[in-house]
Amino acid sequence: MTVDAHHHVWDLSVRDQDWIAGPELHPLRRNFTVEDLEPEARAAGVTRTVLVQTVTVPEETPEFLALADAHDLIAAVVGWTDLTRPDIADELARLRELPGGSYLKGIRHQVQGEPDPEWLLRPDVHRGLAAIADAGLVYDLIVQPHQLPAAVKAAESHPGLTFVLDHLGKPPIASGALDPWATAVRTLAALPNTVCKLSGMVTEADPASWTVDDLRPYADTVLDAFGPERLMFGSDWPVCTLAGTYAEVFDAAARLVTPADRTHVFETTATRVYGL
Repeated sequence: MTVDAHHHVWDLSVRDQDWIAGPELHPLRRNFTVEDLEPEARAAGVTRTVLVQTVTVPEETPEFLALADAHDLIAAVVGWTDLTRPDIADELARLRELPGGSYLKGIRHQVQGEPDPEWLLRPDVHRGLAAIADAGLVYDLIVQPHQLPAAVKAAESHPGLTFVLDHLGKPPIASGALDPWATAVRTLAALPNTVCKLSGMVTEADPASWTVDDLRPYADTVLDAFGPERLMFGSDWPVCTLAGTYAEVFDAAARLVTPADRTHVFETTATRVYGL
């Protein structure tokens, strides 16, 4: 089994994706469906995927759970709910009772868009993270490098909750700089309840001219920091198509990981973390 631990779908006739703005993102302003993804994923040998939330509206997660129930390619859903709502425990229970509710394996919020760099440390967010842990779910972190110190503190405060760092914490690959991102990500990786996705790199590099060698220092950093047992591949499709095809992104990730480590990165880490 080969797992793609991070992709999205959306239908603009159902709701707008308001984050798709500006000319550089214009190629994403169309529908992307499971039927579009499946032939590309299976051609790469992928047999299971994790579908991840895209917008912070409550209607999306039930739709994704129903999709997972209808498509055997999707093995898990990382959904969204308001972490700050007082009845979050009840809401998580409600989601799991919906059609496809057993596919709910994690929750994510667009922390990268929060103006407060310490949003993850707010008391109401702290309570929401505790409810996610109590529900046996994981928490996907989508943060910018300057938000990593708060992510470290949040993970320290919730040792029973697994935090999954999406897209390596969005390092500045296009610039070639490693620090302060590398230092911060190593601090996060020192905590045993953290995992990282080898995903989202090509769009942080120069989308028109990136090479595997451009990505390698960043992939090597997280491989060394987390180890292959806590690293998992994610395509970030269709966002990745801004910089490369599904096949190119998959091939780049495979070239960044030694053959000895590929079983962990492309199968067992995601299988364990998301309970596939």
